[in-house]
Amino acid sequence: MRYILMSHVDYSALTEMTPEVLQATTERFVSFTRALAESGVLRGAEQLHSADTATTVRNRQGEVLLTDGPYADLAESFGGFWIVEAADLDTALKYAADCPAADFGSVEVRSLAELG
Repeated sequence: MRYILMSHVDYSALTEMTPEVLQATTERFVSFTRALAESGVLRGAEQLHSADTATTVRNRQGEVLLTDGPYADLAESFGGFWIVEAADLDTALKYAADCPAADFGSVEVRSLAELG
């Protein structure tokens, strides 16, 4: 079964890191992704720019409304994702626990719906 691991990052925690700690954290993300790939379970992964670069689109009564920034003002925002193949939820949760985002944010795990 395929699962998505969605990192929700507290960007204020990143801005408080020293350059050395930030570099080490970045390297941990690269190592985490590489380990998933080398184990053969990685099906896709992407990093997102910070939520303050987002534009939110809403359709209301025939009008398109655009709002600069994320859809909600939250401490944590969606930072990226990994799609993995896992035998079961427990295995997917282990991958999520290994993700560096769990150290200063959270990692949400969901199974992917099989369409068609």
